Order: sequence, then structure tokens, then C-alpha cells
Amino acid sequence: MKNKLRFETLAIQSTAPDGDDTCSVANAIYPSTTFERETDGSYQSGFVYTRDNNPNRQLLEDSLNTLEQGKKALAFASGMAAASAVLQSLSTGDHVLLPDDAYYCMHRSLREVYNHWGLQHSIVDMTDLEAVRSAMQSNTRLLWLESPSNPLLKISDIAALADIAHQHDALCVVDNTWATPVLQSPLALGADAVMYSTTKYFGGHSDSLSGALVLNQNAEDAWLERLTTIQKLNGAVPSPFDCWLILRGLKTMKLRLQQQTRNAKQLAEFLATQPGIQQVHYPDLPSHPQHLLAQQQMPSGSGAMLSIQYGNHPSEAMQLTGRLNLFTAATSLGGVESLIEHRKSVEGALSPTPDNLLRISVGIEHIEDLKADWLQALNA
Repeated sequence: MKNKLRFETLAIQSTAPDGDDTCSVANAIYPSTTFERETDGSYQSGFVYTRDNNPNRQLLEDSLNTLEQGKKALAFASGMAAASAVLQSLSTGDHVLLPDDAYYCMHRSLREVYNHWGLQHSIVDMTDLEAVRSAMQSNTRLLWLESPSNPLLKISDIAALADIAHQHDALCVVDNTWATPVLQSPLALGADAVMYSTTKYFGGHSDSLSGALVLNQNAEDAWLERLTTIQKLNGAVPSPFDCWLILRGLKTMKLRLQQQTRNAKQLAEFLATQPGIQQVHYPDLPSHPQHLLAQQQMPSGSGAMLSIQYGNHPSEAMQLTGRLNLFTAATSLGGVESLIEHRKSVEGALSPTPDNLLRISVGIEHIEDLKADWLQALNA
């Protein structure tokens, strides 16, 4: 019956307490690191040690897998821990293809960590399918994709890119953090797995850190086994409390993201009319280069993230953030509060991000208040 239910209902049903004799409506937290063993050596509960598994983590993984209709979900201590597990599942000498616009830690991780492990990588504009085909090598084993991308919100054709990857015997893994399963379903488009920083929209309140992988039902058992082994042996797993917080946030994720997406679209349209703002990057704007693809791939909306380019010098953009009252200057995204950040100063000198770009995470505040805040900041 569960598979026939709609997302909002599944989000409630899949996170409900499971096997709790107290009949509690709210989930319990199981902070125990270890679990009792029977005299015959077995474990009645099925749990041994929290690094291996935990009731809160098990419920979270099952819920994520239900919402994605995947083969298996694996929860990690952060989005980068989940991404690292994918990289660690590869072999020395394998080649990874990365998008030119992507979360800067992915570029740094390949360059500063996995390069020493013998993983090779290249960077390409994944909105250009011919460029991607040309960049594929005989040893390419992973095509890593973001759509929308961070921070320029490029939209890439997931189905076409998954097909290219599979033609070269490579995996296609999509960082779907900005879209979430509410707005986009990469597994249905052919991706082998989706990765999430569940810290963001799943948690939704800027108070928990975790990540996840969800594998396609067609994913090979051997790859799932490698990822599960990495998860357990490396120990980069979320705490029971973080799992509990993500489960609580998951219940309201669609409601929050729908409001945030409405706010983001209206704010993007408003900012596009304001003098001094050179460019607004938001896929739902007709001016966006991949506007039509975004509408096809994300029919319910382009999400709650946008970025703008303002001024001719980084200091002008930075000063603008200080004049806003309702947008906190802070890293991260996806919480109920609106945030803004000058990305280049965070990413460093090697970042390709424009010097005057500001990344905006739109919250659930009233849109007229948010627009008024921008108007006073721009005119100050």
C-alpha cells in the first residue's frame, strides 16, 4: 500500500515509530552504542554496535529509500562523507568526470585527497553533452553530476548524461541536494545513485549534520556491498540524535520546500528588475540558458536557491550582505531562515566562481518582507 501513497503521506508513514512497545506517536532516540548479545551469540534485536547500525539510522535509511523508491539507502555523517564513500568504492587508476560548476569541496577532495590515492579526474561543462562525450576516457568509471549546480544553478540533462556514462561502463551519481526528491527524481531518469547532504532541506532547521546515498533498484549488488562495507568500517555515520532530527525534519520537508520555492521564484523575478544587479541565476526565469530543460526535469519548480552577481568588486558584494536585515550572512542552505553568502571568499583563490557572486538560500519568511529588505539594502 505504501508505494501507492503520495509523497506527503509517505513522509509521515515512513518515519513513524517502528517496534516501540510504548506506542509513542513520536520517535524515540536510541543513544546506546552497543546492544545486548544472547548466550548463543545471536543478537535478538538485530543490532550489534551503533557504528554498524542503530534503530534511528535504520529508520532513516528505510524512509529515504521509500521516498526515492530505491534499492537501498545508506546514511552518513555528512554529505561529503557520502560522496567520499562513492569515491572510495572506485579503484586506483580510475577516472572521475566532474562538472565545472559544483560544490567546491568535491573539486578540492579530488585534487587534494584522492589524487594521492591514484584517482584521476577531469572537469567539464556538463550542460554541453558533446563536451562530456569528448571528456569520457577509457578508464572513466564515475560521472558525478549536480543539477541545479552550485552556485551558478546550471541545469544538466540527467537522462542523457546517465546514458553517456553507461555507454562507457561508468556510474552516474547525482548530487540532488538542492532539488531533493520533492522536485527531482534522478533515479527515475537513469542515475545509478543520488547523494544528499541531508543537513540541508531534509533537516531544514540548520541544527543537524548528515548525508545519504540512495541506490537505484538496478544497482549492482557488488557496488552496494562495497559501499556498505565502507560505511561500516570507516565509521563516518550520523549519530542517533542527528538521525532523529533528520527524520523529524523529513516529515515537513515538502511543505517547507514548496513555500521556499515560491519565495525564491518571486524573489528572483523581483531582483531581475533591480538596477545594480548584473545577473540573476535561477532556472525558472525565462532568461536562464536551460530554462526549458529545467521545466521538463523539475516540473514542480526550480527550488529555493538562487545566486546574483552584484557590483564590480568583491567588496561591493560583501558590503551588500551587511545591509540586509532578514538574510543572515552564513554558509550552508536549506533551513527555514534565509541566508546569503559571498561564495568566492569561502571557496578560495582556485575557485571559478565569479568574484561578485552572492549565493542566496531563501527561507519561509513572507515574500513581501524579503523583497522590502532587498529594496532598502540596494537603495542604502
